[in-house]
Amino acid sequence: MALLTIGILSCDAKSAFLPKTSSLAPPSKKMNTNSINFDISLDSDVTQVLSNVNGGAETGKSPLSTSTFNLVKSIVGVGVLSLPAGVAAFGDAKSAIIPATVLIAIAGALSGYNFSLMGRICSLASATSYSSAWTEIFGPSSAWIPAITVFAMTFACVIAFSMVIAETMVGISGMVGLAATRTQILIGLTGTTLLPLCLMKDLASLAPFSLLGIIGMLLTVGSMAVRYFDGSYSMAEGAGKFLEGVAANLQPSFGSNGAMAVFSPKAFVLLGMLSTAYMAHFNAPKFYSELEDNTIERYNKLVITSFGIAIVVFAAAAALGFGTFGKASAGFILTNYASKDSLIGLSRIAVAFSLIFTYPLVFTGCRDGAMDLLRVPLEKRTASYQDKLTFVLLGIVTALAMVLKDVSVVLSLAGSTLGNALIYVLPAIMFRQIVKDMGTKASTSMKREVYFTNFSCLIGIVMGIIGTNMALKN
Repeated sequence: MALLTIGILSCDAKSAFLPKTSSLAPPSKKMNTNSINFDISLDSDVTQVLSNVNGGAETGKSPLSTSTFNLVKSIVGVGVLSLPAGVAAFGDAKSAIIPATVLIAIAGALSGYNFSLMGRICSLASATSYSSAWTEIFGPSSAWIPAITVFAMTFACVIAFSMVIAETMVGISGMVGLAATRTQILIGLTGTTLLPLCLMKDLASLAPFSLLGIIGMLLTVGSMAVRYFDGSYSMAEGAGKFLEGVAANLQPSFGSNGAMAVFSPKAFVLLGMLSTAYMAHFNAPKFYSELEDNTIERYNKLVITSFGIAIVVFAAAAALGFGTFGKASAGFILTNYASKDSLIGLSRIAVAFSLIFTYPLVFTGCRDGAMDLLRVPLEKRTASYQDKLTFVLLGIVTALAMVLKDVSVVLSLAGSTLGNALIYVLPAIMFRQIVKDMGTKASTSMKREVYFTNFSCLIGIVMGIIGTNMALKN
């Protein structure tokens, strides 16, 4: 956890995330209440359910434990099951896991810092969302910049969800002896299940199912650990009892490109995936504003704990998946495991169940973002209009999911472009402008921190350029 306190800032350690003094006082300018709110919040229903269960002392507020669970759930999603492929992009020896773990930790620390920074930016700007913070700082004329970025990111996430559900259901169908292709499953499942769920107008009843997401992911990582240590997929003679049920191109493959291979530009493929995997930053304002007794200390504790847990889960999944299959690690690691492996089969069922019932929560955010971008007035957002838009968007998503075969490419490309912008670039630009507008009122630590946020912005741009290039080549 100490990693996330980030002593790399030039300011004192206590203000590494957020200052605890008067620097939180918002600027004098007021919120533009006439601007369109482009922000997309994917977990509001889940937050409310958890808050009701745990009982926040303040109306509409969530206890620290609830917020921590919900933030971990927001971070630890389908992206974690693509990380072994990110390691395989640059290495094929087990020692590649060492630098990969370091990259996962560093990316998690920087993502956690910028998540915390985004909460402070909204407090300084008297804003309640990612996009409204930008509007308050720069005005409504450029509000389309974060709007498009957030919408495109959620759109990419919906595509990834469809792809992962399809891959998972292919494995499940094989486990029960049914011969169904990926395309058949996508069309059938979209028409009979995903479409009706996305047409629902009240998603509150689905919120409890989304809580199973983190449980399913932890169960999956645990199952991967069992299979790694019991040698069920080992190439050693007399071992590997499930290997005969795995296609040749998906069987374990190891070479000599180990730890030093991380210096290859191909390592940026993993970094791009991590930018998608750690993405929760457009919800940072919500977590800050809805945290019970939301002092800076408590908000920092929320961020440090949540991102610390995510780092551990990500590192474990990457190490176990890559350690088992090496260079053959698929974009969705469960694809590598035999369909007759009942333990992994249970994980597939848990993941599929979780994704199917959280799908409409993510899709709704994407659909609302599309209406915001189209500047559809609230009075015209009728049930009929939303249903038509649902058919169009879901049709496009399903078609793309049928054409795209490797979810790791989608996640890496989205992370290298949109993820890096949302995590590293846009928050740095906003913070620098805030400090500039505050003038002499800005604290010395804030002025020094601008240098670090500029560096973070540069990192995001470099990772975006190289990562995009490597993702397309890979």
